[in-house]
Amino acid sequence: MKGSVDIRQAGILLHPSSLPSGRLDEDAKRWLDWLASAGMSVWQMLPLGVPLAGISPYQCASAFALNPLLFPEKLPAIKFTDAAFMLWYRRQRNWIDNYALFMVIKQHHGCMPWIDWPEPLRHRDPEALLKFGQKHRTQINNLVRRQYQLHVHWQSLRAYAGEKGIALFGDMPLFVAHDSADVWAHPEYFLLDEAGQPKFVAGVPPDYFSATGQRWGNPQYNWESMQQTEFVWWRERLRYQFELFDLVRIDHFRGLSASWMIPASNQTAVDGYWQAVPGAALLQRICEDMGAVPLVAEDLGLITEDVVALRKRFHLPGMSVLQFAFDGHADNPHTPQNVTLDKIYYTGTHDNNTLKGWFAELDSEQQSHVLSTLAISDANQLMPAMIDIVLKSRAELAIIPLQDILDLDGTARMNTPGTIEGNWSWRFRWTDLPQPIAACLYRQLERTERLKT
Repeated sequence: MKGSVDIRQAGILLHPSSLPSGRLDEDAKRWLDWLASAGMSVWQMLPLGVPLAGISPYQCASAFALNPLLFPEKLPAIKFTDAAFMLWYRRQRNWIDNYALFMVIKQHHGCMPWIDWPEPLRHRDPEALLKFGQKHRTQINNLVRRQYQLHVHWQSLRAYAGEKGIALFGDMPLFVAHDSADVWAHPEYFLLDEAGQPKFVAGVPPDYFSATGQRWGNPQYNWESMQQTEFVWWRERLRYQFELFDLVRIDHFRGLSASWMIPASNQTAVDGYWQAVPGAALLQRICEDMGAVPLVAEDLGLITEDVVALRKRFHLPGMSVLQFAFDGHADNPHTPQNVTLDKIYYTGTHDNNTLKGWFAELDSEQQSHVLSTLAISDANQLMPAMIDIVLKSRAELAIIPLQDILDLDGTARMNTPGTIEGNWSWRFRWTDLPQPIAACLYRQLERTERLKT
């Protein structure tokens, strides 16, 4: 299962919300034009889902639906009688009806979580759902139609990217939100109690970043139930992802080998335990369905040998991040000499500070160590030196956040994990991208043999 990008290519990480308009309108085409002029081959972005609260793309109302706020407000009208619409609708029946019904019920109950809805709707009583659906058919149909409009617009943008030689690189969270159409429609796929509340939630154990670990709160999957259906929900989810993207990152890939099970009553992640997950069976079934599937394993953090073996068994590229390379350990997988061909190499990710912001937060001794390791004497050389290292590496694909290309400080950081304020809101301006930047990048890609062909 190998990625669709060729060896030695380069791309830029930029979520659509960071475009000047914050939407996939003409700015998106202009951005693709700019990427092509810089010789780039890949546009990586974050998940495109509908945020439940705030604007975080990692806690969404559906594992399938697209966020209308990322798209132009006005899109061409769609007729339900159009053959193209009917074909799309038949292919998406597994999720679109449940999603539209879920969202309309939520709107009519003050946006309360589904767990707080009246019991007949909460437990999907057929008569109650039929009655509600008949009463609110127009609103439900409008949501279905809107998702199709977004899909059509996206396909037009994807075709334009293809003309420019740009692959679209998406991101898929491993877990889904409890208050989502997926959990409401398929409670049997999740470890829930009789009231619909999670028995166990997802997260990661304590480490040197956090003494109490991270408790994300997403419900854990009922893998036994999923395996009995031959992983049909996962297969449908990935099929739709590949209708949208050329390449897809599985966030928290290590959760396909084993998952940190936190009892839902626990307020921290301390007292959890590792539970094996049939990730190999899932990936094998996906291979049988789709053949070579271009997936990327997000394998950052403390990764055990079983996770490495799972990734390599299915020939999935992993990730390395240059910001993590300066601990002095010879076996650090993020140092340039240890980055292998089957890795995607980043200066930083959306969860990292910008290069400039990261360096500014180091103490003077750490800063001196970084400069010495990079064989430079001036902090102003940091950004070009680190970008050059990533581009010169053996990794098959090098990805650079736009903030690093623009040498922006920490005020341009996309997300600070563990915080809820000030994230996901950064946007660039077209005046930030004078043509000489594209020309300079083009020459760098030529020198490092990563130029788009």
